[in-house]
Amino acid sequence: MRTENEGDDVLVPPRHLVFAYYVTGHGFGHATRVVEVARHLILAGHDVHVVTAAPDFVFTTEIQSSRLHIRKVLLDCGAVQADALTVDRLASLEKYHETAVVPRDSILKAEVEWLNSIKADLVVSDVVPVACRAAADAGIRSVCVTNFSWDFIYAEYVMVAGHHHRSIVWQIAEDYSHCEFLIRLPGYCPMPAFRDVIDVPLVVRRLHKSRKEVREELGIDDDVKLLILNFGGQPGGWKFKEEFLPAGWKCLVCGASEKDELPESFIKLAKDAYTPDIIAASDCMLGKIGYGTASEALAFKLPFVFVRRDYFNEEPFLRNLLEYYQCGVEMIRRDLLTGHWRPYIERAMSLKPCYEGGTNGGQVAARILQDTAVGKNYVSDKLSGVRRLRDAIVLGFQLQRIAGRDLSIPEWYADAQNELGLRSGSPKLANGTVEHVDSSHIKEFEILHGDLHDLPDTKNFLDSLADLAGRDSEKRQLREHKAAAAFFNWEEEIFVARAPGRLDVMGGIADYSGSLVLQLPTREACHVAVQVNHPSKQKLWKHALARQQDKGQGFTPVLQIVSYGAELSNRGPTFDMDLSDFLEDGKPISYEKAHKYFAQDPSQKWAAYVAGTILALMTELGVKFENGISMLVSSAVPEGKGVSSSASVEVASMSAIAAAHGLCISSRDLALLCQKVENHIVGAPCGVMDQMTSACGEADKLLAMICQPAEVLGLVEIPGHIRFWGFDSGIRHSVGGADYGSVRIGAFMGRKIVKSTASKMLSGSLSNGDIMNSHDLEDSSSELLEAEVNLDYLCNLSPHRYEASYTNLLPESMLGEKFLAKYGDHNDHVTVIDPKHNYSVKAAARHPIYENFRVKAFKALLTSAASDDQLAVLGELMYQCHYSYSACGLGSDGTDRIVQLVQEMQHGKLSKGEDTSLFGAKITGGGSGGTVCVISRNSLRANQQILEIQQRYKAATGYLPFVFEGSSPGAGKFGYLKIRLATREKAQHI
Repeated sequence: MRTENEGDDVLVPPRHLVFAYYVTGHGFGHATRVVEVARHLILAGHDVHVVTAAPDFVFTTEIQSSRLHIRKVLLDCGAVQADALTVDRLASLEKYHETAVVPRDSILKAEVEWLNSIKADLVVSDVVPVACRAAADAGIRSVCVTNFSWDFIYAEYVMVAGHHHRSIVWQIAEDYSHCEFLIRLPGYCPMPAFRDVIDVPLVVRRLHKSRKEVREELGIDDDVKLLILNFGGQPGGWKFKEEFLPAGWKCLVCGASEKDELPESFIKLAKDAYTPDIIAASDCMLGKIGYGTASEALAFKLPFVFVRRDYFNEEPFLRNLLEYYQCGVEMIRRDLLTGHWRPYIERAMSLKPCYEGGTNGGQVAARILQDTAVGKNYVSDKLSGVRRLRDAIVLGFQLQRIAGRDLSIPEWYADAQNELGLRSGSPKLANGTVEHVDSSHIKEFEILHGDLHDLPDTKNFLDSLADLAGRDSEKRQLREHKAAAAFFNWEEEIFVARAPGRLDVMGGIADYSGSLVLQLPTREACHVAVQVNHPSKQKLWKHALARQQDKGQGFTPVLQIVSYGAELSNRGPTFDMDLSDFLEDGKPISYEKAHKYFAQDPSQKWAAYVAGTILALMTELGVKFENGISMLVSSAVPEGKGVSSSASVEVASMSAIAAAHGLCISSRDLALLCQKVENHIVGAPCGVMDQMTSACGEADKLLAMICQPAEVLGLVEIPGHIRFWGFDSGIRHSVGGADYGSVRIGAFMGRKIVKSTASKMLSGSLSNGDIMNSHDLEDSSSELLEAEVNLDYLCNLSPHRYEASYTNLLPESMLGEKFLAKYGDHNDHVTVIDPKHNYSVKAAARHPIYENFRVKAFKALLTSAASDDQLAVLGELMYQCHYSYSACGLGSDGTDRIVQLVQEMQHGKLSKGEDTSLFGAKITGGGSGGTVCVISRNSLRANQQILEIQQRYKAATGYLPFVFEGSSPGAGKFGYLKIRLATREKAQHI
């Protein structure tokens, strides 16, 4: 990598050059920065052919030259936005598939012909993938100019889409690998497809008019404070009000509809208004982050109040750039839409923007491009496309890891993290072992209640709290750390709870059908710190205090939450609300209203898992919360891996809140309350085993539970010769995903059909039309049929009864509307049947019936004599479970590959006459990706074979799986800590 400095003039080359400049179809920001680069190329006497879908005026307003040629073609679609602030991830992939994948062959043919027809000397892309491949096919060099690439953006979307569209990321990365090198702009994302990089300054459009001239044209005096509202299209139905603005301010509105009627202080700008001039003439900007808004705010030293966009992965890097140069303040979406702008604007005006870097990136980039076009080599020792592609493949999977916890983190992403300062979680060595914990800060707390249980992660968490207390301000650089440090009163008591994730050894999705399950608490856990203060003493964030003052109701209790690690997944790191928002006419609001409340801002939807526990306590136990609550959430349980990250957050949050309010709730009852949070407030139709394991589990023991609804049978000791592992497939799992919900509905449909059939058999009214094979209806006792008529849980139907009487009566699948017409409701209170959806019924119903039997057999075998046969049968039961998941439609390529690797290792050793240490594997939890559980001997050879499978999986996919090993106590066993920062005198004696 090299850096090109500012200040170099564009050099006139020996000959006239032709550039083909491709512009992505995502927004105007890319087009506006292309304008600046193209302008300098044209000033040097070259022709520039711009391939774009943007309106002509974006280019012709700034460039009036016959050397500018505009060709209106859309070759990619960027990110499809549901509204001005939300990206529709699946729709983005679908649109890209339709725009760039389906017509790929015809696109390449057309572009090669066109490039040859204009005799292009160089292809420039910002940042259209197929342009690089077309250039290579035409024998023309290509260069990309950008701060992000679409393989980075789409990689996270692919995780959500499951197995759909995964090839898109690989194809994009391969296309980029044909690029000569990357001209990288500030605020860049990791872009491993480009191994040769030249950094340039900010690309910023020049000013046409002075601040005074702009204000005179608008009729605004120089001493009037101006806010520019710049969202590139306003949220639909948004009504502005005078009280949104601080007193004496005016607001310039970009992109307003001609039909919009604005208050007196809001001024509608023309559609083709030249935004850089307006920005430079303003005192503050309110908008969404994009490269254009960020670069111009920095260049013109304009305070920028920004609202987070959901699911656009470029944003955290630009946000960091703004905040590093004291130019940015984040506003939560709720306050944007309700007009609570004043405290954010006032905070922004207190900033002192300090960017002093170059702003002539367009000029510098143009010089590099023309030098490249005439044959100058800007890079040496160029790596092959295959090598670049291998690194790019790593990207798609690595995006879903937890910070600081994976093995062999690629250098490119580690470097990016170091620049952002985003490392969090427990420290780990390269081999995955926990570092020695420095307990130097733990002595700064008086532990008034509880026990650390010698847990390294708990010691680390207390250490991080000590850092927040102000003894080391250098460690409070992230906004989440600053926010947490600001809301705790360190002289008062703080309550800490801890809850682990869980590894689903056996049982899985059969929990919602009443199965026996066997679950192991993970070593990874979530910690939550809670402090309760009287409203008059609660330390509030400035915008929360301003909101309270605006209501004029005096001091009222406020809930404030900070979530560590939020930035890595582009979530809002903070959340706050008045606790009165949970009340309506003095009573708790419904769970349905709470679900809608949290769903209105996707970037803060995570808060439902935490704040929802408070509403559950209010609703189910009648708890009244009269004091303010401050909560810090720090979880090392990775998201989307199928190891119950959500349950650990819910259980730790409710445990800490209960401790802080003196509530005595049994672990079982607490787990059931947390399940209500996930089912009804979050809206995920999970069973109860996740919360029960997190609350009731114990280290190195399997929690045996019958989910009817939550009967704990006890703890099963894991024999000393057996060990369980978890393999993360890298494919994101979501219990709220459509596949899981559809399978659950199919199972409940099956139960309803069984009950209906049994009722007809008992009454003798079963018609011939209902019988597929009459000989299957053997004589059944009335007692059995009566029990099946009243079947509460599908798992209470034994496999032999299912085979004898019902297997041929259940349809393979059934349309929702047909089921509703024939059977009415499916009697599941957490899912809703879609009349137009075709549900798999037979496989979904069969799975829990047989899984319950498999789990019972597994539990019995664990206590039998140790032998190879014991291990072989345990492994076989796990394999059967895995393939039953697949029959339900809950498998995935990644999890199937891990199971296949285990089988190859197992049978390969046996065929060579060698002893095997691996015996079985299965997908876990809700399926459709996530983690695979593996059973092995507890031996050094098993460790070696696990590491070998890890490396084989990486060789096949490019992703190095995180391996879960070890265990830790559940929240009930841990209890809670009550701590207080010690005075310096006491700290010396602790």
